Amino acid sequence: MTKILACVDGSIYAQSVCDHAAWAATRMQVPVELVHALGRRETSSSHYDLSGSLEFGEREALLADLTELDEKKSKVAARRGRLVLDQAAARLTEDGVPEVAQRLRHGDIADAIGDMEGDARLVIIGKRGEAADFAKGHLGSNLERVIRASKKPVLVASRAFQPIRRFMVAFDGGRSSPQIVERLIASPLLVDVACHLFMVGEPSGDAGERLHAAQKQLQNAGYDVTVGTASGDADEVIAERVKRDEIDLLVMGAYGHSRIRSLIVGSTTTRLIQSCAIPMLVIR
Repeated sequence: MTKILACVDGSIYAQSVCDHAAWAATRMQVPVELVHALGRRETSSSHYDLSGSLEFGEREALLADLTELDEKKSKVAARRGRLVLDQAAARLTEDGVPEVAQRLRHGDIADAIGDMEGDARLVIIGKRGEAADFAKGHLGSNLERVIRASKKPVLVASRAFQPIRRFMVAFDGGRSSPQIVERLIASPLLVDVACHLFMVGEPSGDAGERLHAAQKQLQNAGYDVTVGTASGDADEVIAERVKRDEIDLLVMGAYGHSRIRSLIVGSTTTRLIQSCAIPMLVIR
């Protein structure tokens, strides 16, 4: 059975993740599996340095106290994690999802996703987590690790869910670009949603031919497609077009070509995700 994996924590993005998961589950007709990971930082006191001048007996006593503290922290974290999962499951049920499973995992969320995504069709994670500094606009520390590690499409949820009426495909014109279109066509997620196919660069040569072919593929699959191109810095141009054209969802590849190559692997991805207040679907 295929499913959607939705990553939830105690941040304000958890509700948005649930709402995006409910929307996707309804369109794809698959169940949702919620996952909450108990990170090592939540339960471990191993960062304490006990190599100083403590006497042997004092050091042993302190180690025993730290072990007891770790056990208590682990129990509290697990209890809190189950509460997070219960609340998320209730939200999904309210949103009309008939089948919801819950998984509490130890370790990092990226490792958990790697273990659990075998039969998943989509992974959903919030743009920021509990550890992010909202005042400074920091992104979640696990976000890029999940995108790098996952072999499945990753939907990065925005702060609040809004109806998806129009999506943009950031088409870079490289050899891997058609794969994004093929994955879109193979999924019912965005069927009947207006599509804007957008490329930063000149629509000439091989890139132009791929852009035209992508347009025809989408149109043949029943999508209402418009095409646009522009010159400039990819992150700035895309962010401006997203805002100008009132785009509700941005679709792009995990790794790109030329100017868009760094969107996920470099600093440009941080600027783009920060500047676009909409969800992003990253297709590997």
